[in-house]
Amino acid sequence: MRKTICINKHWRFIKEDIGIQHATAKVVDAVFGETIDLPHTWNAADGQDGGNDYYRGRCWYVKQLPQMDLKEDEELWIEFRGAAMMTEVYVNGKLAGSHDGGYSTFRVNLTPWLNDENIIAVSVDNRAVRTVYPQKADFTFYGGIYRDVYLLRVPKEHFALGYYGGSGVKVTPTVRDAGASVSVEAWTENAPDGAAVKIEVLDAAGNSAGEASAAVSGNYVKAELEMKNVHLWDGKEDPYLYTLRAKLICECETAVITENTQHHDFVETKFGCRTFSVDPGKGFFLNGRSYPLCGAARHQDRQGVGNALTPAMHEEDMQLLLEMGANTIRMAHYQHDQYFYELADKYGMIVWAEIPYITEHMPEARENTISQMTELIVQNYNHPSIICWALSNEITGATGATEDLVENHRILNDLCHGLDATRLTTMAHVFMLDPEEEIVTLPDIRSYNLYYGWYVGEMEDNDSWFDSYHEKHPDVAMGLSEYGADANPQYQGSNPEKGDWSEPYQALYHEHMLKMWSERPYIWAMHVWNMFDFGADGRDEGGKPGQNQKGLVTFDRKIKKDAFYIYKAYLSREPFVHLCGRRYTDRAEDVTEIKVYSNLPSVTLYVDGVEAETQKADKIFRFKVSINGEHIIEAKADVYSDVMTIRKVDQPNPDYRKAGGEVVNWFDRDDEIVREGYFSIKDSMGAVKANPEAYAVFDELIAPIQEKIIEAYGDVAKSVKVPEEMQKKMDLMSVENSLKQMGGMITPELVHKLNSRLNQVPRE
Repeated sequence: MRKTICINKHWRFIKEDIGIQHATAKVVDAVFGETIDLPHTWNAADGQDGGNDYYRGRCWYVKQLPQMDLKEDEELWIEFRGAAMMTEVYVNGKLAGSHDGGYSTFRVNLTPWLNDENIIAVSVDNRAVRTVYPQKADFTFYGGIYRDVYLLRVPKEHFALGYYGGSGVKVTPTVRDAGASVSVEAWTENAPDGAAVKIEVLDAAGNSAGEASAAVSGNYVKAELEMKNVHLWDGKEDPYLYTLRAKLICECETAVITENTQHHDFVETKFGCRTFSVDPGKGFFLNGRSYPLCGAARHQDRQGVGNALTPAMHEEDMQLLLEMGANTIRMAHYQHDQYFYELADKYGMIVWAEIPYITEHMPEARENTISQMTELIVQNYNHPSIICWALSNEITGATGATEDLVENHRILNDLCHGLDATRLTTMAHVFMLDPEEEIVTLPDIRSYNLYYGWYVGEMEDNDSWFDSYHEKHPDVAMGLSEYGADANPQYQGSNPEKGDWSEPYQALYHEHMLKMWSERPYIWAMHVWNMFDFGADGRDEGGKPGQNQKGLVTFDRKIKKDAFYIYKAYLSREPFVHLCGRRYTDRAEDVTEIKVYSNLPSVTLYVDGVEAETQKADKIFRFKVSINGEHIIEAKADVYSDVMTIRKVDQPNPDYRKAGGEVVNWFDRDDEIVREGYFSIKDSMGAVKANPEAYAVFDELIAPIQEKIIEAYGDVAKSVKVPEEMQKKMDLMSVENSLKQMGGMITPELVHKLNSRLNQVPRE
């Protein structure tokens, strides 16, 4: 019988490459390293503090294995649920196996190298190489054995453990009318031809829902069974799961099975029965009905922990997604923990799954994309929550769509369809990629990462982009795979602007994006970037070095930003009322806006216990309140309420604006900028470019800044080609807003000088 033993406890960890001889000879005796428990990463601190200087190298984990008293007809395997990024496994100083890729399950057969006493030494390496993805991306590549490790004691004849980390069993249900046909494929190792595999399906109550058996041939078996009155897995409405049990029986010479037959191995997997489709004009359908998808992307790390999460942390992430009302998750940018996919099945989430083929195409790493995609599909095939396999993310950003890159995607697209004919392929395109390029048309359904309203353009440009695309390509299914705006909850104000990293601007941005999505049913899925702030050690912006702050929830999961609640208003059926701006305590204005989010139709506002006003509105309620001193503000909707305190101050609180934020307001009054009949920074970039004299002034003063950008980003900045449609939107931006995109590179002094020079150029 198969036995699974967790061996997370009491490893010796050495944060340097001391070599296998030192690792096996001295570490167990505590000469080197420290004692730790798994899961573990060595980048929990330095991978989140900014500077892009976190440790990337080869480290060692060493452990003396427990006595197993293995029998001659048994094998011992070790299973890693995730070790980043390149791993070698040594048993008693001998190399037993290796794995390239930091996010998937892999196993190594330890049996040939075992002695009476055994030391296992595991080298894990997250150095930059050209043969393993990812190597360039906006997140930290944590190193370590950061998921659980198990010993698997199995009969010599067993369900396959060495086939791309999968369970050895593949379940394909096909729903027909009220029933379902279930095809079960299984792979074995060392099983003789004629050995039998017995299949049994149990419903959620443990009752038999079908059974079948078939004979092994060439370590492969396929069985078919029918299920009547099938109970559908129906997303969040009813995430019903069946259990499939497979027994491998080797004593018999035929596939004839009796009740007394001894089975040699046993595996169990959950599965669900459902249908889905994507309509280019009507969006996503689940089990034949419209099921609009709106949710979030998720990175697996958190503050102070890195990627070494506990089951309780995974559960907390899922509960936050459910509270918000999300019905879909983009598991970005790699394969996530099996436990989290199981949670998605359990709670009815629709999942986008992908591999870390991201940002920069490396011709040397083609085989790694193939192996990681194969692992993703083989290991996750049975999860009903998954509806698509994503080939890559913003992969054209560094090199453009070269022929080698396109060919790599053709191979992956065909691989996905070959391994799984039941699901769709997709990919997340960088927002600068021309929709007409060949790479865009490869997958079954398309999706874009659009950042109008944050990095470029205005919020409204998202609307026109989708409208234009859908008008030109009405037969193409298009989704929104990323969009977002950074927000540090410390930054507050009454006049939020793009680029100020404030919580109020993020909320305004997402108000617009949700309205845009709700009016366009053809968008097959919308995934906000990101559900949680996450580690990006190369970043140093918005007051929190080492973090990407586009999350709706902070990195430590302690603060739900205001934008979280506008999603809850649109997506959740749980009644609630939420006061925005609770962290905007000190207010310098005489009359302030109190904004409330709720999914109830009417909200009443109370100031210091006195009813001020009742409003009826759709999700967003705005009240004007005169303030003088300290006030208790309460919003009530039905039996639900929320309370906060604000106070009148003489001057704006400087802590509410990010360092360097004074650049955003480089003039006190607009009349200091505009000179009647002449150009200024308030004019559009298109208007300035159309006037040779005005553009010459702009080019003279801004060229040195552009040279610094090219110097910082090298050939990437030179190779970026902005599509014509996007360039038109960028030309509609004012010179002032274009300068804000350059952040700290632009000083108030430079802006004053530019505006003064433009003020000397007359309009024609």
